[in-house]
Amino acid sequence: MNTNISYKRAFTNEELHQILELQRINLPQGLSNSEKDKEGFVTVHHSFELLKSMNDKCAHVIAKHNSKVVGYALCMLQEFQKEIPVLVSMFNEIDKELRIQNKEKLSYLTMGQICIDKSYRKLGIFRGLYEFMRAELNATFNMIITEVDGENIRSIDAHKAIGFEVLKTYTSNDRNWELIIWNWA
Repeated sequence: MNTNISYKRAFTNEELHQILELQRINLPQGLSNSEKDKEGFVTVHHSFELLKSMNDKCAHVIAKHNSKVVGYALCMLQEFQKEIPVLVSMFNEIDKELRIQNKEKLSYLTMGQICIDKSYRKLGIFRGLYEFMRAELNATFNMIITEVDGENIRSIDAHKAIGFEVLKTYTSNDRNWELIIWNWA
């Protein structure tokens, strides 16, 4: 496979629709248990309107091969914290933990979701998305925070491999979550 992958911010509706299609095929309900264990999965399904609204405030990072979106990392500002019910507890935990660590004045970006097309995995795109995100956004944000479903071992390991550290493990909605942070300061 040609690995001529380019990284950029999402700007067109077509790119947003391609993100949603990649998201749809990686939701747990469309995957077998062995696929979820081996390949990982995404938890949240976004509407086009919400995805576009998030993108208008802070453009998402995408990986493209030719004209096809083959990976994405969603940028989610704090102002969207009540828009996705399953993520409300994550933002509450972030706020509590940053207060405890006396870091509440630091600016952070929440990575809303990351996903790589199955046929493009193991090509360094995961790392490439995060490195591009950091290069684009580290002048504005001190850190990036996200959470990973405790059952999504592939994603947890991939995040730790590029420098994320566990901020906190907690339970919400009968799920165990790893709240993880990559400090850019």
